[in-house]
Amino acid sequence: MTDSSVTTRAVIVSAKGAARWLAGHPWIYRTDIYDESRDAPAVVTVTDRRGRHLGQALYSPSSEIRLRLLTTGREPIDATWWTDRIAAAARRRAGIPATAYRVVHGEADGLPSLVVDRYGPYVVAQLLSAGLEQVRADVLDGIGAALAPEGILLRNDTTVRRHEGLPLEVVLARGTVPDTVSMEEAGVRYLAAPRTGQKTGAFLDQRENRVLVGEHTGAGRALDLFTYHGSFALHLARRAGEVVAVDSSAEALARGRENAALNELTNITWREANAFDLLRDLVRREELFDTIVLDPPAFAKSKQSVPRALAGYKEINLRAMRLVAPGGVLFTCSCSYHVSRAVFLDMLGDAARDAGRRLQLLAVTGASRDHPELLNVPETGYLKGALLRAVD
Repeated sequence: MTDSSVTTRAVIVSAKGAARWLAGHPWIYRTDIYDESRDAPAVVTVTDRRGRHLGQALYSPSSEIRLRLLTTGREPIDATWWTDRIAAAARRRAGIPATAYRVVHGEADGLPSLVVDRYGPYVVAQLLSAGLEQVRADVLDGIGAALAPEGILLRNDTTVRRHEGLPLEVVLARGTVPDTVSMEEAGVRYLAAPRTGQKTGAFLDQRENRVLVGEHTGAGRALDLFTYHGSFALHLARRAGEVVAVDSSAEALARGRENAALNELTNITWREANAFDLLRDLVRREELFDTIVLDPPAFAKSKQSVPRALAGYKEINLRAMRLVAPGGVLFTCSCSYHVSRAVFLDMLGDAARDAGRRLQLLAVTGASRDHPELLNVPETGYLKGALLRAVD
């Protein structure tokens, strides 16, 4: 076990950096560091210029985000500390009606740069900062003690690790984890792919939105665009007469067909197509659907890409709005952090006006409750959705 509680030297930060912590945000940037040692340990003591103790933080020597707050106290940051914090996060998820859910949502759970997802008896985790990587052994011990999984897989293949000077890798850290795991949510079964699926194996953050849309699905035709493995389509198919599930990936659609077979659903048509092109074709043919889901990938990867992203979001939403039958519903969302809720809703308003449709806003949603959002840490609130009903 590593003794990550031992620090050799304090990192001194500016008043601006200290104020950021006092305001509830756990990050301090490189530009707010006065004095640091590049050979500092993974967990460092942080002080202001007067020597006042501010807390202990994960230290990333090559990242713009230099410090990530762990605690304002002086307690040892060891395996027991990680066990207690992970166990507390797990208790906050008690009663979630699903066999797959997020146990630790990084900064929102006071465990910055750590993601821990449970898939039945297995855990898939991500270590997203250099400081966290250096205390990997303690973190794994903490996960094991708090959750007692049969296996822990590290999906350390997300590109954010490059900003930390870390390699991308998928590593079996403890026990065994199969290539696919059968999960269940609200009576719907699906296969998660811990090693190869998006994120840690499935889109767990949309679970409550899938249930919501399923409850509003009409008995007629439904359209699920960017379906991936068909998670929305499976919920739609329990009420709709017919579902058209669209994705550009043949591999993803193959997994979708497996998921449909798990649920004995035969009313889903799996279609390999570009969503933008298909929407134009469907509008041209004046087709109508009682239920439509738009769950695209993030169009805005940076602030600079927001204008182009908004143009893309508006195009697909405008066309989808023209395809919604009177009285039908459209659920549309964005997982682009750089597109705020206000901007997203303004875009939808513009699209509705240009489409010539009157759409009632039934609900504004975010991620599932196992992906909590902190008001003073806006980075925790990336997913936003809107459930709309056509009233014309």
